[in-house]
Amino acid sequence: MSKTNPARGMRDFLPADVRKREYVIGIIKEVYESYGFEPLETPAVENLDTLMGKYGEEGNQLIFRILKRGEKLQELLETESPQSAIRNPQLADLALRYDLTVPLARVVANNRNELPKFFKRYQIQPVWRADRPARGRFREFYQCDVDAIGSTSMVVEAEIISAACDILTRLGFDDFVVRINHRELLSKMVAEAGIEDEAAALVALDKLDKIGADGVRNELLERGISEASAESFLTAVNGSVSNADLDIILSMCKELPVKLDPTLARGLSYYTGTIMEVNVPDLAGSLGGGGRYDGLIGMFGKEQIPACGFSLGLERILVVMEERGMFPPEIAESRPADVMVTIWSEETIAESLKLAAELRSAGIRVTVYPEPDKFAKQMKYADQIRVPYVCILGETELAEGKVTLKNMKTGEQELVDRPRAIELIRSLIDR
Repeated sequence: MSKTNPARGMRDFLPADVRKREYVIGIIKEVYESYGFEPLETPAVENLDTLMGKYGEEGNQLIFRILKRGEKLQELLETESPQSAIRNPQLADLALRYDLTVPLARVVANNRNELPKFFKRYQIQPVWRADRPARGRFREFYQCDVDAIGSTSMVVEAEIISAACDILTRLGFDDFVVRINHRELLSKMVAEAGIEDEAAALVALDKLDKIGADGVRNELLERGISEASAESFLTAVNGSVSNADLDIILSMCKELPVKLDPTLARGLSYYTGTIMEVNVPDLAGSLGGGGRYDGLIGMFGKEQIPACGFSLGLERILVVMEERGMFPPEIAESRPADVMVTIWSEETIAESLKLAAELRSAGIRVTVYPEPDKFAKQMKYADQIRVPYVCILGETELAEGKVTLKNMKTGEQELVDRPRAIELIRSLIDR
């Protein structure tokens, strides 16, 4: 018998889950568009060469590679053992996208003449990482990105931070903080500590919230960094620092919960300037993060184009909102329809469908019980799907050209003319 569970790190979304996701995504879209960002979509599959080398050594290991197909795969398997073929870098030429930023950089480089001088885009699509699943971390998950291309002004960072804050506030978060830092500050601290492998130091520091200072220290030692350098680096990142760019951003975001945090690293290697992250107290890790990546687009073309972006993690937002009970009642207690129409007999199906059409034309969401059945079974189903009202078309109602409207919460019911039933239902669901 085939397994019914989805692949590890992947999930099915039942109707209630989808409605909650759509609620959050809807607010994210509204806010992004209110700041002038335009929608963009890119393919799920990218050329492997497009992704490799953009995320650092650890990121490269988490890219989901897609094996070559057909004759090319068969040729490799015929000339090598399966174990050897799996390790052959020529075995894969495509990959599932790891994030939305690198594909954006490719799009900008490929369409530079068609895009405006300052290109502002948002993108809400799934990405894939061959990571170890954990609370709020999955192998397939949605990122909600916003990016501004073409300007080095700190106004870009300030607006992106403001948009993220607006989204979280509208969703009901009141205890989040936006931490900011700068790659130049980090590079300076790494160099002054006598560490030559900057990438290794920042990858280790990026795990501070997960493994603590002792864990970061041990990882630095495991990477061949001396104990003295490791201690010097950890002391520096816990000290007091400043940076001109960060001072400007802080001055622009005085009314927002933004603070400078020298321990913030963000391990992705393409960041060149400001880095940002949003945290809440009851979640290890972040609700989102981003930064400036002025050198990434130039990797795909001759022109160096400044860029800055931020990504909200939809899955983590949903996890926290679910645990805190933050969804509005109409979303948390969502239902497929406002009213259900019953069917009395095979001969009366057309009348039930006609009533349903009349209700829908009035803007009411309607489901029809799909077959003639005992009245008790139809009411049990209506209760199961939590519709608040039922339009009963029985023998009496059909004979008199009326409908019985039943309130499923109170059990009260009333025999009324069909136009009156529509009027009543509209007034009841609009409350």
